Amino acid sequence: MLFSAISEYEGAIRLSVFIGLFSLLLCWEQLRPSRPVNANNLYRRLSNLALMLINTVVMRLLLPAVTVTSAAWASGQNIGLFYVFSPAPILTLIGSFIALDLIIYLQHIALHKTPLLWRFHRVHHLDMHMDTTTGVRFHPVEALFSLLLKVLAIVLLGAPVITVILFEVTLNALSLFNHANINIHRNLEPLLRLLLVTPHMHRIHHSVEATEYSHNFGFNLSLWDRLFNTYLYRAKNGEQKIRYGQKSLQDAQMAGSLGKMLKIPFKMLK
Repeated sequence: MLFSAISEYEGAIRLSVFIGLFSLLLCWEQLRPSRPVNANNLYRRLSNLALMLINTVVMRLLLPAVTVTSAAWASGQNIGLFYVFSPAPILTLIGSFIALDLIIYLQHIALHKTPLLWRFHRVHHLDMHMDTTTGVRFHPVEALFSLLLKVLAIVLLGAPVITVILFEVTLNALSLFNHANINIHRNLEPLLRLLLVTPHMHRIHHSVEATEYSHNFGFNLSLWDRLFNTYLYRAKNGEQKIRYGQKSLQDAQMAGSLGKMLKIPFKMLK
């Protein structure tokens, strides 16, 4: 009953979680920021949100509900890894969720290591400040690539519809969370990052230093970075001295402009 209700109201659930968490994190950033809130960041934030709206409209028009539809199709055709091995339903749900998270981790590494993909993913890393809106700052080409990869993974795994919905809600929520300019209590944060990617952990990945942004690729579970030796506990000069962005473009106006963000992948930067 619960799973069928979640499936039926998937769109409303995703929107409600996004609005609720986004609002909560904005308040948290004001009340307990990791770094002082820059009052001049409104234009950059609005540009980041505008990029998210473009991605949402494009995806809804071109490929509406494609991940859920793909999961339903794979289930109807009885194909996918989890159909072949047929574990208990709860193991299928948990196992396919973890497998999808691993694929997103590996995709993130590919976005960094493949020159063509990096041109588009670099838009995300060019943000010279870091807050909740950075979590939705992705170029439409990258967003489309990520969506198609998820569809392929869902079909190959035979991931159930409920897993796909829960995974996408979690992925979107944690993308907001681990980019937020929030301060988590020093005693709680190390415990939390044993399981999840925290903002303190992910900020290292947004450093301008290649030796730092080549670590901490996880979005949901911190397990993968530890397992594949891409985990970095602390930035060289401490978290408060991390300089965000990319050395190839330290121009706040250009990096924060919606039009420039859309064009950057097609320009030659070092």
